[in-house]
Amino acid sequence: MTDACYAHPRLAAIYDALDPDRGDVVAYLRMADEFEARTVLDIGCGTGVLALQLAGRGIGVTGVDPAAASLDVARAKPGGDGVRWIHGDATALPPLRVDLTTMTGNVAQAIADPGTWRRTLAGAFAALRPGGRLVFETRDPAARVWEEWTRDKSLRTTQVPGVGAVTTWARLLRFAWPLVTFRSTYAFAADGLELTSDSTLRFRERAEVERELTAHGFVVEDVRDAPDRPGKEFVFVARRP
Repeated sequence: MTDACYAHPRLAAIYDALDPDRGDVVAYLRMADEFEARTVLDIGCGTGVLALQLAGRGIGVTGVDPAAASLDVARAKPGGDGVRWIHGDATALPPLRVDLTTMTGNVAQAIADPGTWRRTLAGAFAALRPGGRLVFETRDPAARVWEEWTRDKSLRTTQVPGVGAVTTWARLLRFAWPLVTFRSTYAFAADGLELTSDSTLRFRERAEVERELTAHGFVVEDVRDAPDRPGKEFVFVARRP
């Protein structure tokens, strides 16, 4: 089931405004250049931030996401007709042979079910050409980021054009290692509406991820630090032989 923050039309419409600093995608743009990618599959593309920037560079991009509302936002953006958008996930993709597959942000961790995660890795492997690479990030559990998921530490108000003030905060709901569940709340000042979105993330140790990648046929080439969040994220680079 897709989290409401991506699937609810009203929340999908303000997603970019609430998170305008997407410096995290810069590393993926650089890796697309580094690996000379001409075709990319963006798994969990959301509102299309990375996919559209890649397409703007002349790269052929397929974006897949289970949240129809987020894809509607992506399609409506300038350049949206230059990306192939697929409503679904990486477990049931059409035939592809891409140079690079990406999963940014919380995508990898949001695939919390072990079986779905294994099928996602299998789908990513099948979509790559021989020599193509899968790159994705996941939070380092040692950083204990869930300790920041409190109302006091996360409360903020954003002025969203055409919508008005939206106050947001997060709070931890459940901690059942390796699963961490939190609730995001969105309060709209214009009409008093309050919406919530519950999310569960699976925290994986580096060695665990490496074993899973190897088991699915990948060669782990590198595990990098996220340049915008040093010491907090693992960025995996895995190649299909």
